[in-house]
Amino acid sequence: MRVLHVDSGREYRGGQDQVRLLVRELARRGAVEQRLVTGRGGVLARRAAADGLAVREVPWRAGLDPRAWSRLVAESLAWRPDVLHAHNGHAATLALWTRAALRLLARRRAPRLVVTRRVVFPPGPANAARRADAVIAISQAVRAALLAAGVPAGAIRVVPSGVDPDEVRGAAVPPLAVRARLGLPAGVPLAASVAALEPEKDQRTLVRAAAAARTLRPDLHWVIAGDGPERAALAAEIGRLRLEDRVHLLGHVPRAEALLAECDLLVVSSRAEGLGTAVLRALALGTPVVATRAGGLPELVPEPWLVPVGDADALARAVARALAHRPRVALPARYTAAAMADGVLAVYRSLA
Repeated sequence: MRVLHVDSGREYRGGQDQVRLLVRELARRGAVEQRLVTGRGGVLARRAAADGLAVREVPWRAGLDPRAWSRLVAESLAWRPDVLHAHNGHAATLALWTRAALRLLARRRAPRLVVTRRVVFPPGPANAARRADAVIAISQAVRAALLAAGVPAGAIRVVPSGVDPDEVRGAAVPPLAVRARLGLPAGVPLAASVAALEPEKDQRTLVRAAAAARTLRPDLHWVIAGDGPERAALAAEIGRLRLEDRVHLLGHVPRAEALLAECDLLVVSSRAEGLGTAVLRALALGTPVVATRAGGLPELVPEPWLVPVGDADALARAVARALAHRPRVALPARYTAAAMADGVLAVYRSLA
């Protein structure tokens, strides 16, 4: 079986890392032939190539770049894949158009279309997920959103995201020494947020929780790792609440694993979350997690450490309790990259 993976690779976040891990794990099994089509010069292309994977880099500047589509059609005509697997929204649209073009140009059976869906937002009426042969939902919450939008239940397969625990632990070394860099005492408690600074991640609630936690844990510091359009607003909120000495905006941290290993807690304040790869990494490192009841997070985080979305006071109390109890955590086997690859391979075989 030949599988052509498609991801725009215009950014490198949790979803792109999942693509890399999946293609790598499938390559280790040798069960399918595969290639990855992604944007030229992107981090995904570079990291996949470094893993020894077959990568086809194409021009992909705009979301629906016609140059990327023409190259995808050409690659499909030449290589004749059995499955087109699209891993993000724009890739899914181009893969859908490619399948239609192949039916016209090749006059043969077009490849089966598989779309991975990582968000809990409902797909629009023209979304490629509605016309795919199989839609892989990364959580039960994503599956529920697809069903509510009218995607047939028989087309949806739940295959959770996964991480490589050994890779995560390896990336945590050497330590970042974040306390020393911030001029903090060695034993001061640290709560971390690791996410893009975007509205759906809702770090503003996290900042307000930091204000509420000053009386509960006067020694607690908060670090926010990530960049994005909300950075200026977050800095303003930190200033308004006079938290400059407590909440530290770190910007992009290349080795988030090292940060998670050094911090006492991961705090996830999202309004919407398909599953949460930062949570998977934290669990692989034994770092406890406090999170909102958003999307797929309750599938990973037990109820004592879940709070309502947008409730800063509840988040502050949960963080204080977690620091006091230090819950022991571990990554369940079903959330490993190996388990993810097995699940996706079963989807491919069901379409053969």
